[in-house]
Amino acid sequence: MKSRLLLLLLAMLVLASPVFAQTTDAGKDANHHWLWITAGFSMAIASAVCGLAQAKAVAAACEGMARNPGAAAPIRLALILGLAFIESLSLYTLVIIIFKVA
Repeated sequence: MKSRLLLLLLAMLVLASPVFAQTTDAGKDANHHWLWITAGFSMAIASAVCGLAQAKAVAAACEGMARNPGAAAPIRLALILGLAFIESLSLYTLVIIIFKVA
């Protein structure tokens, strides 16, 4: 009984979704001023998270190199690769913002 009710509810939600669809011209200019504000907030959040992650990665790499100086080269390689991946977060956010705002 529960599975039938769940299936019926799911079917109703799927079939009712076109009712809530918005036309292409309806809200185009109504919320355009929020685009710049949200773009700034998203870039600020991405940059903050990127900075925190980079600081934690550098601190962990320095601690690892201090504990085991013989493994400094592999740790440095992993650090540089990790920093590149972390930095790509903010770069992807910037690219998405540029395409969205422009």
